[in-house]
Amino acid sequence: MSDLILEKQPKSPISEAYRTIRTNIDFSSIDKEIRTILVTSSGPAEGKTTTASNIAMAYAQAGKKTLLIDCDLRKPRIHKIFKISNRIGFTNMMADDMKLSEAAFVFSDTLQVLTAGIIPPNPSEILSSNKMKTFLQAASMVYERIIIDSPPINAVTDAQILGSVADGTVLVVSSDITNIEGAVRAKELLLKVKANILGVILRRVNVSRGKYGYGSYYYYYYAEDGEKKRRKKKNDRRPLSHSSQD
Repeated sequence: MSDLILEKQPKSPISEAYRTIRTNIDFSSIDKEIRTILVTSSGPAEGKTTTASNIAMAYAQAGKKTLLIDCDLRKPRIHKIFKISNRIGFTNMMADDMKLSEAAFVFSDTLQVLTAGIIPPNPSEILSSNKMKTFLQAASMVYERIIIDSPPINAVTDAQILGSVADGTVLVVSSDITNIEGAVRAKELLLKVKANILGVILRRVNVSRGKYGYGSYYYYYYAEDGEKKRRKKKNDRRPLSHSSQD
């Protein structure tokens, strides 16, 4: 199964779930438009990169001019999902004063992808620099939505840095990987930098032993007010995303 489910299977229940997430994000703030969105997870292999890529795709398909940035400068993976080169990307632009138009890959009329580029020795310093803040401010004047993928927040400080400057943060957790302590710590770390937590995406929910019957899984999005949205797909025990590497 392709990681870009919205491109390969746009009419599937999973694609509809991503569109629901897009809508929930848009309605998560009344006073301020959410333009810059950070997607992170509590730990590795929880599906944050796949989620970030499909959220970006959902906005692009809705006609929003969207930029997807791979700011996981330790284990980048967006270039693999989109099957494009990572020779030139975000770090090259930061180090060499390249223009965004020179570094970004044009995926469609409404979606551009900025891969991570060369892995640097000092990711946190790059992400916390004034140059990074200036770049995001300038990009938000051009793009209607900027989706940022970051490393897991419990592993390094990068996600905290990005959460402090993004308009909103979405936390991805996996029911079969994430433990409660890890999820709670992730939330606490985001709150410490006053990140605007928009909600939590719970993936890989297996309810085959519950009242919903065998062979079902649900994709949940918890809004900030606690309201729960649910999408159901009858299937075997496959996870929401085929990928388990991000």
